[in-house]
Amino acid sequence: MLQLNLKKIISLLKEFTHNQKNELEIILVGGLALAYYGMENRATVDIDAEIEGDVSGLFNFLKSRNIPADIGENISGWSVIAMPPGYRERALTIDKDELLTVKVLSPVDFIIAKLRRFTEEDLADALFVAKRFDIKPADVQKAAESAIKGSPKDTALFVFRRNVGLFIEEMKTMRTQQN
Repeated sequence: MLQLNLKKIISLLKEFTHNQKNELEIILVGGLALAYYGMENRATVDIDAEIEGDVSGLFNFLKSRNIPADIGENISGWSVIAMPPGYRERALTIDKDELLTVKVLSPVDFIIAKLRRFTEEDLADALFVAKRFDIKPADVQKAAESAIKGSPKDTALFVFRRNVGLFIEEMKTMRTQQN
């Protein structure tokens, strides 16, 4: 399977937008965001992103190049747990031209996105971002509470709260070991 890197994907996105002559805004949320955050050894073979623009056209374009993609108009809907309100406005622009805007989630929003799924890989990714950007446990807790408030009442909220608590304990352990 083809390994993707940020530079190659941005180049492909530019090719797509310029061929289509349509604007596209994309917020990268997976391994490609991690590459921007500085995790160089994390390989990815797909694109995980929120798209404002031609979702089906982009999906077919990527598919024709054998690039798997999990893309949609609303990443908040990928889980019972909503993304914290305002995540789109907080996303960081990493590349922009007249048709294409490429963004990544803000570090705290990225952590929340990872905690919504909470696999071992997600936990490692979230810890990397927390350490890299010196994210405080209180910031994660505040963002998690904001996400919970925007989520439908569901037993998944209990699991998410527990996962956030476990993550914050991991953050504290990591900080103690650094000092």
